Amino acid sequence: MYLLLGVIAVIFLWLVGSYNSLVTLKTRVKEALSDIDVQLKRRFDLIPNLVETVKGYMSHEANVLEKVTEARASVAQSKGNPLERDKAESALSGTLKTLFAVSENYPELKANTNFVELQRELADTENKIQAARRFYNSNVREMNIRVQRFPTNLIAGVFGFKAEPFFETEAGEKEPVKVQF
Repeated sequence: MYLLLGVIAVIFLWLVGSYNSLVTLKTRVKEALSDIDVQLKRRFDLIPNLVETVKGYMSHEANVLEKVTEARASVAQSKGNPLERDKAESALSGTLKTLFAVSENYPELKANTNFVELQRELADTENKIQAARRFYNSNVREMNIRVQRFPTNLIAGVFGFKAEPFFETEAGEKEPVKVQF
């Protein structure tokens, strides 16, 4: 009788522990996704200041500024979480790279403290976005392993826990940057 009660208690404790670990991992995945969103919002908020700083120096490079503004507007119109907005966010990153590349032709702009500070802030934000994406992917990896591994997959199936999608880069982001002199 005691043996049977002991086995039932062990099974019950395992069920509770497995469920709680799945809840913890699901919460961490949501937190990591929110961290990405916070950093993307920070970048989004810095862009108008950067564009205004650059406008005075690059009046005949209006095409570049228009593309940055359009890409920012596209991000603003896209809905959902960062994974669903990834295409618009990638386009915005590309236009910012173009803006910084064109700014190399303007020594006065490169010396402007506002521009330098905004450029530094955006670079820092891009690094934080990458770190947040890695953090998200590591949490998704842990969640997906638990959801798919036996016997925890039985509990995950009963309580509706599912594998989460990884954050992946766009095809263009995998290409190395080409530097020509």
